[in-house]
Amino acid sequence: MPTERSEPAQNADERTMLEGWLDYHRHTLAWKCEGLTDEQLRTASVPPSELSLMGLVRHMAEVERSWFRRVLAGEDVSPLYWTEADRDGEFHLTGAHTWREARTAWQAEIDAARRTAAGFALDDPSRGRSGSTGEPFSLRWIYTHMIEEYARHNGHADLLRERLDGATGD
Repeated sequence: MPTERSEPAQNADERTMLEGWLDYHRHTLAWKCEGLTDEQLRTASVPPSELSLMGLVRHMAEVERSWFRRVLAGEDVSPLYWTEADRDGEFHLTGAHTWREARTAWQAEIDAARRTAAGFALDDPSRGRSGSTGEPFSLRWIYTHMIEEYARHNGHADLLRERLDGATGD
């Protein structure tokens, strides 16, 4: 099923606009992965980097989990892919890792993020902490950071996809 992407509303309140841009970037990453095999999605197509499209999706599952569940909600959830021994575990793929598993985990974290965020106003402080100051973050800050995180990694995804099969597009 093709990924449906729509432009965020141009005349909306702040929260709707932030959520719209975040969803736009989530859909962009899914779109960049469409139509590829598991092998292609695991391929680090710009050596010597280990970066792959599947690794980016797994990374974004971790990022969604960290910012919305650990920081915003203050949940004590363990990492999905990384460990203390392998801090970049989401990028270290083997032939056993599948797109189905990666996309399912990522979508579950997006769904959890939406449920969590629904219980907070934009200016509410997070229940958990992250970063060097130990100060809480507002939902507004987290949304803005997540948009930046996806936008940066979608740029990587553009290059990875073009290198794999020549497909381009915004």
